[in-house]
Amino acid sequence: MSVSVVQDSDERNAFDEVFLPHLPEAYRLAQWLAGNASDAEDIVQEAAIRAFRGIKGFGAVNPRAWSLTIVRNTALSWLTKNRPRTVTYINDLNAAEQQELEYEGLHGTKIETPEETALLKADAEEIQKALAQLPAQFREVIVLREINQMNYRDIAEITNVPIGTVMSRLSRGRQLLMALLGGRKQS
Repeated sequence: MSVSVVQDSDERNAFDEVFLPHLPEAYRLAQWLAGNASDAEDIVQEAAIRAFRGIKGFGAVNPRAWSLTIVRNTALSWLTKNRPRTVTYINDLNAAEQQELEYEGLHGTKIETPEETALLKADAEEIQKALAQLPAQFREVIVLREINQMNYRDIAEITNVPIGTVMSRLSRGRQLLMALLGGRKQS
């Protein structure tokens, strides 16, 4: 057996052990970020290829975080390339828009209702629609924390931001989500 075949076999085994167990989570994350199943399939397929190519550099870190980081980065690249108008980064907004997004609710008032109250009153379809309306950086931390039940450290590793930023985005994302869900209930 040649050396390249043995190396390829080792890489395949490492890929199977590291990436494949997290495939369902990878798909869910991609679906939440992309907004539909078809795009999520494309994203996960591209992420799997990237993970396979990069398995040599895995380095025994958290396999779940490593896998989902690849999916997240692939999704952001894919969305920017294929749907540039739907991805808006906070730094692309002017100061007034950032202020409104970060500190004020839907109607310009600070939201103080706990997230759980809004989520318990809303049905799944309303939550999905509201999540889809959130800016990507808020949506992804909410999905990672609430749906994938990841801890702050893993989310920070996946999103490549400090833990404080994760907590801030989670708080702001929850406020925006509550405002969107609260606005729908009043309509």
